[in-house]
Amino acid sequence: MEKNQSENRRILSVDVLRGFDMFWLIGGTGLALAIVKLFGEGVQNILVPQLDHAEWIGFNFYDLIFPLFEFVMGMSVVFSLQKILKNEGKAVAYRRLIKRFILLFLLGFIYYGGFSNVWPDIRILGVLQRLALTYLFTGIIFIHLELRGMVIVSACILIGYWILFSFIPVPDTGLISLTPESNWAQYIDSIFLPGKKNGPGGLWDIVGIMGTIPATVSCLLGVFAARVLLSTKLSDRQRLICLIGGGLALVVAGYLWGMQFPVIKKVWTSTYVLVSGGFSLMLMGIFYYLIDIRGYKKWTTLFVWIGVNPITIYMARNLIDFNGPAQRVVGGNIALMVGEQWAYFLATAVSLAFSLILLRFLYNRKIFIKV
Repeated sequence: MEKNQSENRRILSVDVLRGFDMFWLIGGTGLALAIVKLFGEGVQNILVPQLDHAEWIGFNFYDLIFPLFEFVMGMSVVFSLQKILKNEGKAVAYRRLIKRFILLFLLGFIYYGGFSNVWPDIRILGVLQRLALTYLFTGIIFIHLELRGMVIVSACILIGYWILFSFIPVPDTGLISLTPESNWAQYIDSIFLPGKKNGPGGLWDIVGIMGTIPATVSCLLGVFAARVLLSTKLSDRQRLICLIGGGLALVVAGYLWGMQFPVIKKVWTSTYVLVSGGFSLMLMGIFYYLIDIRGYKKWTTLFVWIGVNPITIYMARNLIDFNGPAQRVVGGNIALMVGEQWAYFLATAVSLAFSLILLRFLYNRKIFIKV
């Protein structure tokens, strides 16, 4: 007999999905790359590109990491604000929303060097700053709109972004362009976002102003997923249909639309939102089925450690040198004995192990540093 999901019950699969996503950022990608390089050239040619971003047009596995975190953060908007809205009202919800936005934005500023970098090398926007902004925008939309309103806002953003990039010439060029050197994101950011550039060829910041707008829809897709999981009107079977079936529909729609409006992460095109959001929904459905429905939880431990302290370990990997101690453990004569490829594998594995030891320490002592 299927059970209805209580809104107060913690959904383990959400923590696991968050941990799975962060795993690739704290050393999992390096470890996977080291393992792949132990195989032959044929395997490497297939898998190595998947562990890096598509150069411009296209979608690789690694292009899912950032929007998947946006997706999970959208789910956290529901989990953190829904009860507050019901019991304490919009003013309290806004205080929580703004507090988290400011803290996350400041952490992003620190992550990219803070005040140690002076103009023009300072980076105003980055990954954490985008997360902060999309969290704020999504929270505002969630506070004020019901499901229908959120769907309309999402559709308007994606369609408007498509119209801008596909039918309106980029100023100063007179051309409709979607190349790394000339596009609306590059144009807007070059005017309103001075400072350090991090785009193709250092021309512009790919985590800039324009891409933040459709990235909010990636976050809103997480809101929709959370509402599905928390709905007491749906059975587990219906939840899976919504998540996996809905995700598959978005992926198909994204690739079909991509024949006219390419899937490009670096400007976060509308088609990229659909493809990445579709895969995120399907992953959420698969994790929910395996963990919360079937009860297969033994394999989740490491991901739970990561998932309950994601920003903590993300910042720690930036501020603490895990690679240096790893080289002391398996470098030197050991590296010479095993050869270059195995030495790289051992170094990445030990570096990741140090991160997991820290996360286990925090988890066992119930230290959860939330932003």
